Amino acid sequence: MSPTLADHQLDFAFPDVHADARLLVTVHRTLRVPDDDTTYGLPPGLGLFHLTGADSVRHDALGWSATDALLPMWQAEAAWFRFSSPSGYPFLVRMSMGGVNAVTGEDFADEVDFETEDYFEVPEQPWLDGFRVDDKTVRQFVAMPLGSGYTAAEQLAGADDGAVRIQVTPLRASKWRKRVATRRAAPQQLTSFDALGIVPAPASAWSMGMGAGGSITQSIATPIEPQKNWNTDATSAATLRIVNSADWQALTGTDPHHRPPTITEYQQHGYPWFEWYDDSLARRGESKLSGLKTVREIGEERGEHPLPDNASFDPPKPHVVGP
Repeated sequence: MSPTLADHQLDFAFPDVHADARLLVTVHRTLRVPDDDTTYGLPPGLGLFHLTGADSVRHDALGWSATDALLPMWQAEAAWFRFSSPSGYPFLVRMSMGGVNAVTGEDFADEVDFETEDYFEVPEQPWLDGFRVDDKTVRQFVAMPLGSGYTAAEQLAGADDGAVRIQVTPLRASKWRKRVATRRAAPQQLTSFDALGIVPAPASAWSMGMGAGGSITQSIATPIEPQKNWNTDATSAATLRIVNSADWQALTGTDPHHRPPTITEYQQHGYPWFEWYDDSLARRGESKLSGLKTVREIGEERGEHPLPDNASFDPPKPHVVGP
């Protein structure tokens, strides 16, 4: 069953598997951390990106499917993804950024690679802020124009297919039923931002992909479920198309969301910072993405300045959150 789009979130529901099998995916606006030699904490979300169905625009002419979701972002804007299961039902999640796996850096395949573990599991991994570099850091997701050579897929695969793909596989219902009584008796308590009170398709001129931005402290949890526990026959997928906000009105007839804050504006609000790192679950070693050039580094090689407002600053001490 295909996911639905409502209230600016992707709703992956698997009623044929189990009534509890439901995963919600949202994309959050945030500060783009400086692309420099410092590793920063996690800046909190500044509200949801407003996802819109591609069926509301001339999707056929752009090579998009009517079931795709449009994600409006300003050039050089950053984003992070949140994955939440209302019941705590486990899911296997894989993400492709332009045809490259965001966890391994390898070409994105249709089938799960259980040997290399090219995925992460929810609820153990509730957020993803960037491309996995090593056991402690990710490179922030930053929107950049396709064909410019700035996106991760253009670096690693030579081309970017202009799609953010999210593939979701639910746990087998038989496994869930065996553990649900125990979970209800002693529910897991995960610290979240909410608990802390913090609010190959042809590329069009409007399309963008994800480049690698500044360094952020975030671990990607090692998978803990055995392969046999996943119901791979029930896998569902969604495709997002990043649309440049500068062209959003021409494409949709509606105003784009407001521009991202500058570092100065962000600091004036005194937002707290966070750190998501669990030493007991952190996936070890580097990935193919560890050699990825950042947007700033590519720009410097070309004599370009692709990142406005990239001044370094002393980040505040982050709140450590995790399972």
